Amino acid sequence: MIPRDDMNTISDEGEDFVQADNIQESPADTYRPAHDSSSIEGVVDRIVYENPENGFFVARLNVSEQEPLVTFVGNLMAISPGETVHLSGSWVEDRKFGQQFRVTACKTVLPNSAAGIEKYLGSGIIPGIGATYAKRLVHAFGVETLKIIDENPERLRGIPGIGKKRASAIRESWSSHRNIQSIMLFLQSHGVSPAQSVRIYKQYGDAAVAQLRANPYVLARDISGIGFLSADRIARELGIAHDAVARLKAGVLHVLDKASSQGHMYYSGDELRDGASVLLGITADRFTDLFANMVVHEELRVEEDCWYLPAMYAAEKGCAASIKRLVRAPLEQVPIQIENALKWVEKRVGLDLSPEQGQAIRVGVNAKMMVITGGPGTGKTTVINSLLSILEKKGLSFLLTAPTGRAVKRMEAATGNDAYTIHRLLEFSPKTGAFQRNENNPIKTDLLVLDEGSMLDTQLAHALFRALEPGTRVILVGDIDQLPSVGPGNVLLDIIASGVVPIVRLQTVFRQAMQSGIITNAHRINRGEMPVFNESDFFLIERSESEKALETIVEVIAKRLPNRFDLHVLRDIQALAPMRRGQAGVENINQALKAAVNSSGTPIPRRLFGVGDKVMQTRNNYELDVYNGDMGIVMLIDEDAAEIEVRFEDEKRVIYSLDETDDLTLAYCATVHKSQGSEYPAVVLSFLPQHYMMLQRNVLYTAITRAKKIVVIVGTSKAVSMAVHNSKIMERNTRLADRLRNAMGHTAQKL
Repeated sequence: MIPRDDMNTISDEGEDFVQADNIQESPADTYRPAHDSSSIEGVVDRIVYENPENGFFVARLNVSEQEPLVTFVGNLMAISPGETVHLSGSWVEDRKFGQQFRVTACKTVLPNSAAGIEKYLGSGIIPGIGATYAKRLVHAFGVETLKIIDENPERLRGIPGIGKKRASAIRESWSSHRNIQSIMLFLQSHGVSPAQSVRIYKQYGDAAVAQLRANPYVLARDISGIGFLSADRIARELGIAHDAVARLKAGVLHVLDKASSQGHMYYSGDELRDGASVLLGITADRFTDLFANMVVHEELRVEEDCWYLPAMYAAEKGCAASIKRLVRAPLEQVPIQIENALKWVEKRVGLDLSPEQGQAIRVGVNAKMMVITGGPGTGKTTVINSLLSILEKKGLSFLLTAPTGRAVKRMEAATGNDAYTIHRLLEFSPKTGAFQRNENNPIKTDLLVLDEGSMLDTQLAHALFRALEPGTRVILVGDIDQLPSVGPGNVLLDIIASGVVPIVRLQTVFRQAMQSGIITNAHRINRGEMPVFNESDFFLIERSESEKALETIVEVIAKRLPNRFDLHVLRDIQALAPMRRGQAGVENINQALKAAVNSSGTPIPRRLFGVGDKVMQTRNNYELDVYNGDMGIVMLIDEDAAEIEVRFEDEKRVIYSLDETDDLTLAYCATVHKSQGSEYPAVVLSFLPQHYMMLQRNVLYTAITRAKKIVVIVGTSKAVSMAVHNSKIMERNTRLADRLRNAMGHTAQKL
């Protein structure tokens, strides 16, 4: 978290900020009220600091031309420089920063001076009006500007640069802004953040307040970023009963949703009952009848005491049914003399295939569906290229796909063929809110090759497999020793465990790959052995204190690696950490790196990033064609249009409205889980004993295998040892393997 300008920053509720050196502001410079007033009014001069996650503001207020600026702090509705606000609260004396006004409520008062109106509109608060148009409008209409926008918007067309379309857009934005203000006045007293308030208005429009009074728990279902706990707090303040059915149902769904975020497809009855009881403070016996009622109303699905969210149940059953359909469909026979084909492909690629690779190819030419798994350097790409060459020679068409854009780029580089993300292959339609490719409009190909199969979650697998024609061959490629998918389920592992398709595991590491310290150590770690550090491509910098580790990570990324290896800070180096929180966690590393490499970037309003920063998309946005985990760089901001442009790694440029930037976050550092499917020239990994909850073998293995050339671990050998010797993996509640075995009449397969 960083200050928005060079003013002193203010501490509040555990927030600890750094005081700037170039401004000295003594308590004598602070406005002091004539009496202990509980309200003040003035013009917002500037925002010093803003945390968009919880709405915490530090700002300066001009209460009088003759008085110094007032510092006010609190969790507020959205405010902008130039706005006149009426603040309720109390004066407090901060030990470090002197007197402040702690705000409990805020009401916007429209400015009534030409200068105030210009500053108000120029702040970007109304999309379509930036500093330039604000000056032109006030020059033309003076103190009547806001009235003209509200009542006679057609007169705006007389301003140079404002045509019919822009005038209409300004009027609509103004009307929406006024409505949002009234709704936010209602919401602020119930602890709803500014960003969430805007989303609520977008979802429900002018009926927002009525909807919340009727059932505030719909927020958890409908609004991104608002969960059950926030909705429950609002409900309590609105007088919703502790044991209201709406509250109990919402709590149950929240427990299952939380289970999904941890990778589970379902909970047992006891797990769900106990979780809901603890969450809601309601005795467990209250849930028996409630569960039955929710099943009747199709709010829950149950099978053998496995309780699912309906979407999870449909995805798991549908995934099993689709795999059965693909595997059972007749295979179009292609005449291949396999031994001759192997000799031909060896001659073509100019190398001898290993026995494992030869066996994989023998299986692959005659399999409806198969899995090829193995660690780095075991020749998975050679097998795929060989299979593609043989089958293409026989006239079969193929498509290549992977879950992420980065994985697609790697696939294209390795095969020399075009590849597609699964989402792009399935052709999402913003109009219908669904994939256009399905069983009624299937993907046309003889063979589908899916790379990075360990990243495939059950819902996406269901969407993909159902969109394939029965005759399609499928080859799944992945490394089962990596972390499982971010989404719920464990598809690759479940398919292997089911025994319904042939599996080839490549284990021989090729001599050329063994020259890499990264690949050698990846296999050592997988065998439960400590890695061997060197001075060429696999480094350990011992740091036991989090603060020192953070300083070192910044120095390594900003200076050492670029200088020694000629690497680009943004394109070539990725910081990773096992956890988001903590001194050397993702969030702090991001802020420290931003300060080190892009401190002067133009800030984006109400965001912790600015122009020039490396950012990541945090959820799928099908309309913009950007997906969870996509990384890019903020290229520019258009304040008049209230838009920013982000250039992603595939050189695709995407225009975001400022509201849509909620889904972007700093990405100098990412969690190891978020890095799946990606590959970077250099990885710098924060790995300390303080991360003990995530010091697992598959976390370390996944992190180091993201690097192509260089790994730098900043932490301790003790933390590395803890991870290497911790092979315990939390099992996920999934029945896909059982469903596949039951459908195909197979017995369990040992991994």
